[in-house]
Parts: sequence; structure tokens; C-alpha cells
Amino acid sequence: MGSEGLLWRWAGGPGANQSEGLRAPRWALPAVPPATPVMLLGDSGVGKTCFLLQFKDGAFLSGTFIATVGIDFRNKVVAVDGVKVKLQIWDTAGQERFRSVTHAYYRDAQALLLLYDITSKMSFDNIRAWLTEIHEYAQKDVVIMLLGNKADVSSERMVRTEDGASLAREYGVPFMETSAKTGMNVELAFLAIARELKQRAMQLPDVPRFQIHDYIEAQQKRSGCCAFV
Repeated sequence: MGSEGLLWRWAGGPGANQSEGLRAPRWALPAVPPATPVMLLGDSGVGKTCFLLQFKDGAFLSGTFIATVGIDFRNKVVAVDGVKVKLQIWDTAGQERFRSVTHAYYRDAQALLLLYDITSKMSFDNIRAWLTEIHEYAQKDVVIMLLGNKADVSSERMVRTEDGASLAREYGVPFMETSAKTGMNVELAFLAIARELKQRAMQLPDVPRFQIHDYIEAQQKRSGCCAFV
């Protein structure tokens, strides 16, 4: 068994009575950083739950659509330049009747992934309303990313890529089109968020500030995909 990240702790801890010679070792898991809350937002049916499951398990949830009720979450630890970043990803209900529940979680979120469905013009038109809520309830420095989901269904496209990119530029946020079904840009979206949050947490004065727009563009050029930021 390797020794990397392995921590020994003696039963009873420092200062405990060990006169009986009972010093049974306990195993502790490698240190994992505190969870960083990331929220998935957008209208009901845009694919938030499928997006999360694709990232967490590499699987696509096909079949009958079941809307999220209230809030659900998953944890995943990602490595960013050798540093562990634990993301606690909150999957939120998009229906209006659950909106007050969602509002209660905004303040704790450090990053928001705002999704619309490229086959639904209404879900795109509602993005401005979502951004208004974000600016009202979320932290002022929260990381925001706009994602046009269901890019695999291009034959049913109702929202042009240029329109998504234009809206993102208007609000000064990064933008990508994604597919929860094929996995296109799903991992990239979360890794870009994780890198941004890691850079903010470390606050090293001599290190150039991480540019999330440039990172996304560079990664998509490397993979041969189109960059939309």
C-alpha cells in the first residue's frame, strides 16, 4: 500500500491517557478541501440534471423527463495543477413555484452555470430574467458562465450561436455551447470554473490572474472545437 496522502492518528489523540499501552492506529482519508458550491440554473427542461450527471458519472440520463423538485446536489473532486478542488454542484428546479427555494441558496454559491436550451427560444429569452435574479440575490463577485445546452440537436436549433455569444459579451461572462448527451464541453465548463475558483482562493500576488475566457478559447482550439466566449 502506498504512503501518499496517508495519515496516521493515534486513538485518543494528543494528551490522551495511554498508560494501558492502547495505541491502535486509525486510518484517515487523504485531505480533501472544503466543498465549493456551484449552482446550475435555468428554465425547467434545459438539461441541468443531465448536465450534472454527465460530469459526475459520464452518463446520459435518457428516457422520460422528470423535473427536479427543490434542490439536489452531487460532489466531485477535480485536480487543477495538482491542487484538489471539491465542487459541490447544486441542481436546482427551474419551475417558477420553486424559485423562492432557489433564492435561498444564491448567497452561498461561488459559481453559477446558467443554462438554456438551443432548441427553445423561450429558455434563451428568459436568461435576462435569470441574470436579474442573480444580480439581486447572489454574491457580487460570483463566477457566472452562460451555456447553450443540447448542441447535439442542431437540426432543431432555435437559438443561433452568435446570439448566445452576443448576450454573454453584453453581461461580460464566458459562453459555450454544450451537450449533456455527448459530453461536449461539459467537463471543460466545470474545469474552467474550478480553475477560476482555485486562483481566487490562492491569491498569489506574483502569479498572473487567471483569464477564464482565454482558458476556454485555448482549450477548445486544442481540442479542435469551436470557441465561443
